Amino acid sequence: MSVLPPVRKDRIISQLPKCFNKGAALNTEDEFHGKVKTACLQQRTGTVGRFKISKVIVVGDLAVGKTCLINRFCKDVFDKNYKATIGVDFEMERFEVLGVPFSLQLWDTAGQERFKCIASTYYRGAQAVIIVFDLTDVASLEHTRQWLEDAMKENDPTSVLLFLVGTKKDLSSPAQYTLIEQDAIKLADQMKAEYWAVSALSGENVREFFFRVASLTFEANVLAELEKSGSRRIGEVVQINSNSNMYATSKKKQTNCCQ
Repeated sequence: MSVLPPVRKDRIISQLPKCFNKGAALNTEDEFHGKVKTACLQQRTGTVGRFKISKVIVVGDLAVGKTCLINRFCKDVFDKNYKATIGVDFEMERFEVLGVPFSLQLWDTAGQERFKCIASTYYRGAQAVIIVFDLTDVASLEHTRQWLEDAMKENDPTSVLLFLVGTKKDLSSPAQYTLIEQDAIKLADQMKAEYWAVSALSGENVREFFFRVASLTFEANVLAELEKSGSRRIGEVVQINSNSNMYATSKKKQTNCCQ
């Protein structure tokens, strides 16, 4: 079986990252839930070579910066030569949260209308939805309602974490930013989403945002498994199938997504 290299030192999370704005946050606590910390300390979340995966879908209008946002975090690059995503792209980012290996599947979906039917087939089974808009384009913020509705058609609203993310902060004037942020925070509150403002060009808040996503999805998964299984080991064991080089659960039953 393939052996994964150690998690990068800059992907280790030992403290719960702070939210961007306490007025539009999923969690305003300063630390991970006590039950989560205890479970990780007792090593009931798996063993070496085993890890948990959460699926995260990134949706939003064409050219709002979804791909640039992901590439800035995963590859630390910014490509000015923008190319529209066709269908979906996929990145896997590995973390260590409270000493437990954890991975995010980041699904970068197309914003063009003609690719919507293709992209939507990959929405199912998401643990988090990142809804992206352009801080310099009010219309893209208004369209986030429809993107959320489309994503929720394929998921259980009670079990998905939502993030409303404004991009291109570097291009927004202070006055423009203040106005659109007020509307974004109101909308995030209505959506029950956490609000962030980032810049893929400068990298501002990008790392902090994805660390927040990883931490909150990890915490939600652990708490859900604790509630569902009591003292049983948290989470399904996910192993690398060396023959197909694809990720597969140790149980025989698999979901239809990501096939």
